[in-house]
Amino acid sequence: MLTHCAVTTMLPVMDMDRARAFYEGCLGLTRGVLRPDGKFVYMVGGSALALFPKPGGTKAEHTAISFQVSDIAASVEELKGRGVVFEDYDFPDFKTLNHVCVLGSEKAAWFKDTEGNYLCIHQDLAPAGGES
Repeated sequence: MLTHCAVTTMLPVMDMDRARAFYEGCLGLTRGVLRPDGKFVYMVGGSALALFPKPGGTKAEHTAISFQVSDIAASVEELKGRGVVFEDYDFPDFKTLNHVCVLGSEKAAWFKDTEGNYLCIHQDLAPAGGES
């Protein structure tokens, strides 16, 4: 039923100006639209990302958004140049090298936004296929 519906990712933010500066300045998103209900909505690759004001915030301990990129190493370097700080991990079964972790059929790198939300960039290593 929902296969062809547009999707909007909703992220709570404590400080809209600070969050917008990060999403537009550091991530390079094109300026979005402020909605009457206080949400600020960006169009990202055919989907929508809505930042909504929430005093006190509610940061998730999991990845809130993952952006698919074609070259993760180049994307990491470009984002670092824009001020993004990547997370590094060193666990027995989960390690990053140059901020990137290989996870089966993809490479991924994580960072936090100004509100503490975990964001990710990922690059698929194998063409998508098969069924779930």
